Amino acid sequence: MKKLKIGICGWGNVATGLYKTLQENRSQIESNGNTQIEIIVIGARRDNPKCDPKNITIERDIFDVLNHDIDVLVELIGGVEVARELILKSIKKGINVVTANKAVLFHHGDEIFKKANSNNVKILFESSVCAGTPIIKLLTEELSANKVTKIAGMLNGTSNFILSNMEEGADFKPTLELAQKEGYAEPDPTFDIEGLDAAHKIGILSSLALGTTLPPDNFYIEGISKINKVDFKYAKEMGYTVKHIAVARLNDKKIELRAHPALIKIDSYLASLKSVRNGIELETDLLGTLHIAGSGAGQEATASGVISDLVYLANSNNNISQIESKTKNELFDFLNLNFQYYFYIEAKDVPEVMDLIISKFTQKNIGIDSIAQKENLKNSIIPIVIVTNFSTEKHHKDLLHLLKELDCVNEVRSIRIELD
Repeated sequence: MKKLKIGICGWGNVATGLYKTLQENRSQIESNGNTQIEIIVIGARRDNPKCDPKNITIERDIFDVLNHDIDVLVELIGGVEVARELILKSIKKGINVVTANKAVLFHHGDEIFKKANSNNVKILFESSVCAGTPIIKLLTEELSANKVTKIAGMLNGTSNFILSNMEEGADFKPTLELAQKEGYAEPDPTFDIEGLDAAHKIGILSSLALGTTLPPDNFYIEGISKINKVDFKYAKEMGYTVKHIAVARLNDKKIELRAHPALIKIDSYLASLKSVRNGIELETDLLGTLHIAGSGAGQEATASGVISDLVYLANSNNNISQIESKTKNELFDFLNLNFQYYFYIEAKDVPEVMDLIISKFTQKNIGIDSIAQKENLKNSIIPIVIVTNFSTEKHHKDLLHLLKELDCVNEVRSIRIELD
């Protein structure tokens, strides 16, 4: 049986979840993975009242963990710059690294992998993307003979949890509070609900599959905080639902990279995934379209991904494929992409209001596929739902500005429609 001595840095929810899983599932890990994992030391600046590590050595300075006799540093501190410094020092000492930190890889991945390759150190990060949903090794090993042309899906379990509840009629704020109570969202949920977490993940996947750099150039990122439960009602009437979608796609020899809410067909594979489930679609040349799903949030899911990396490392005989340096691929200009758009407009019930609104679509040369005036709201406000023909993002952006300038319009929002 292979033995692995590890040091854990960080003692929050993910780290304590890993500790508990290693204790409770020890026999299963040893029998199925042929690996005995021993925690030698924990780097924790403060105690966690929810978990007692018993007689394991605690270092208050996380960098002192690297002075112990360990085979692997498990980096779970989160953040970017301190994590980068810790990982680079581990590499310099010849200590392999397992991390669940997508932010540090997104911002410093190319530097970290270059240093690791130079020092013959392995960096594993299965749980950095979609927690325990197995996607990293799938891309780097099982699909190594395939040309991947598109990766798309829901990559943030918290956002999917919130949107799934809103689909059932709940409001945004209480659903976010429920996600925090259940441990799916952090006390500061900005990274989840504003799309940054999903953006970090699609950036990493794009680097693996399409060769973009880490960090990539700036790309379009939008969260879910402006979505309203009424959008689900009108989307459903048209055969859609609302999801937060992250996309990396080869588009005319450039890379299309984006993360934002979208209307998707209600009978599609991704639409069927609820709660904290992550779902990914891969388009490949040899195997066609592949679907992968799994839990994208929570202690147990992340612990599963970390332990899979540890077992893999223990049984690899040091022959783990590493990310190689890459040439910089140009990103497609988001403003030049074409979408259909769903518009929700609340306007004053005044004469010729519909004609005035439609005139703004005509002004930007954006055709209308369908338009419907819904049941009046209070104070003589009429909701109008419009679906456009295909238009460039630039014209869509200009149209939004024109509509918001109208005195008769109280509120306007739009959501892109993802058709493929």
